[in-house]
Amino acid sequence: MYSVIIPVYKNEESIPTLIAEFSRISDVIADRFGLTTEFVFVIDGSPDNSYAVLRDLLPTASFPSQLVLHARNFGSLAAIRTGLLAGRGAYFGVIAADLQEPPELLVDFLDPLAANAADIVVGRREGREDPAATRIVANLFWRFYRIFVNSEIPPGGVDIFGCSRQVRDELVRLEESHSSLVGLLFWVGFRRHETPYLRRARAYGKSSWTFRKKFTYLLDSVFAFTDLPIRLLALCGILGLLLGVGFGVTVGVLRLLGEIDAPGYAATIIAITFFGSLNTLGLGIVGIYAWRANENAKRRPLSVVQAAHLFESNAENLLGNKGRL
Repeated sequence: MYSVIIPVYKNEESIPTLIAEFSRISDVIADRFGLTTEFVFVIDGSPDNSYAVLRDLLPTASFPSQLVLHARNFGSLAAIRTGLLAGRGAYFGVIAADLQEPPELLVDFLDPLAANAADIVVGRREGREDPAATRIVANLFWRFYRIFVNSEIPPGGVDIFGCSRQVRDELVRLEESHSSLVGLLFWVGFRRHETPYLRRARAYGKSSWTFRKKFTYLLDSVFAFTDLPIRLLALCGILGLLLGVGFGVTVGVLRLLGEIDAPGYAATIIAITFFGSLNTLGLGIVGIYAWRANENAKRRPLSVVQAAHLFESNAENLLGNKGRL
């Protein structure tokens, strides 16, 4: 079986088209690989009617599926993790519900996975049909990601991927909050393969992937996978110390030579401001790492499932109306 995970948030308008596309793709996969494809929809506290629409449409779909409802919005990483835990397949795929990634990629992912040529297959964007402003922000985001987090990430970034069950098991074993799924995907290692594609224009609704969320995700990635901020802070401390020593020696020499009659008020204020700001920055960075360590030490579940349904052969079997993954 091939389990495809679809996190859903404000995608009510695209759901009918999405189900039609998945019906077509599941037939292609069955013909080419002889595999049944199940689609696991995870509603991540979406404020629209996505859950109700899927609950009504999935029982009549031509493919087996699962529908999982989070008790609130926990974020895309938690939604994907919930779907990975619920999936029953030997292979897994993850794709967004906005139809900007071609569903045919799910078939392409299976080629190296089923042939045992790769353990992880990532979609490598070679272009975008998004508006210019969206492209600029996205390109800047992934450029910073490659510089500060992981240089192995494709230049266009990674949003969708496929993997083997072994990789799935390793991913769900990493119970980190405020982390980056892309970072974890590259951190676990294994054999990787890249599949190129063109990201399509958005046909329904407006993206909820705002600049604020991108910035937060970038910070999560930086603080979860690198000690770069601490190393930069240490470098600033060393440079500040050298500047302070140099300034002190200069003032001392000038004082001995009689060039300075009284201590400089401006220089004193500048020195106090500089080193005070440096100390504040250092406390902030160390505090962020301490807060993240505290969050992970709490061992809270990364998501809470309010309801879960299994639709098999157009018949609904209720798995349970409350639970946790």
